[in-house]
Amino acid sequence: MAESFIIQKDKSQKEQYDEALAQLNMLIEDETDVTANLANIMACLKYGFGFFWVGVYLVKDEELVLGPFQGPLACTRIKKGKGVCGVAWEKNQTQLVPNVDEFPGHIACSSASKSEVVVPIQDTKGNVIGVLDVDSDRLDDFDEADVEGLERIAKLIERIL
Repeated sequence: MAESFIIQKDKSQKEQYDEALAQLNMLIEDETDVTANLANIMACLKYGFGFFWVGVYLVKDEELVLGPFQGPLACTRIKKGKGVCGVAWEKNQTQLVPNVDEFPGHIACSSASKSEVVVPIQDTKGNVIGVLDVDSDRLDDFDEADVEGLERIAKLIERIL
């Protein structure tokens, strides 16, 4: 088991995500419990990248239900097509939102959240089984490098679900 998760801030974003993925793979390689792995992944992302909020929602009974997360309290259940997470689920497409206040139907779980990236998590048939949700307390805080890196992390999560 890994005892630390360190992202070198002097590297490019791509290199930081590469470094994160390598460490996350080592972290989960010998652990079979899904909850333990998801909890550790969320902690690593929160503290390694300094995200305001990071977590997963899993599809259960036609809703997204809150799973392991790090950050302030969160919405517990989200319907398909509602908010950024529900839209990512419905469209099966990553949502990059520079300003959540301008996103139609945004669900304000925390008024401090200003920008967001939500990545669908799929099963082997391409069906959405959850989403990886990352929030920032700063406007326009995410870019395409974050999208690409978080999509790669979502693929890692798919392997353990």
